[in-house]
Amino acid sequence: MAVTLKINGASQTVPAEPDTPLLYVLRNDLELNGAKFGCGLAQCGACTVLVDGKAVRSCVTDIGSLAGAEITTLEGLGTADKPHALQSAFIGEQAAQCGYCINGMIMSAKALLDRNPRPSESDVRQALAANLCRCGTHNRIIRAVLRAANEMGRT
Repeated sequence: MAVTLKINGASQTVPAEPDTPLLYVLRNDLELNGAKFGCGLAQCGACTVLVDGKAVRSCVTDIGSLAGAEITTLEGLGTADKPHALQSAFIGEQAAQCGYCINGMIMSAKALLDRNPRPSESDVRQALAANLCRCGTHNRIIRAVLRAANEMGRT
């Protein structure tokens, strides 16, 4: 069976069953490796993508439930030559240490900034609370999101 999904603005047809987790399709079929496999139980946030602008755990989201949805992955935010403001801010604040959680942090932050372009530090902390990180860069991550919000507000 084949399923067609709209990912990063382009239609992609993949040979997969409707109950296949989106994460598997992204990584295995489309080679979009920004989203990471962490826990497989929607508990860590490493696999977060945006579905119609909302942060969603791709490890537990079946592709059959995504007909007509707009899916955005980390790769859909920016490029190496022209990174998204969030990507630039994370680089500027040196917010990534091991890098495993960063996909989820950036995608959750993107969902936050899309609905609240001027978040407080408390808003950022709340939006990222369900994304697990063990490296200890939490303060840098918070600064990066606030920096991106400030930079995006100037454009």
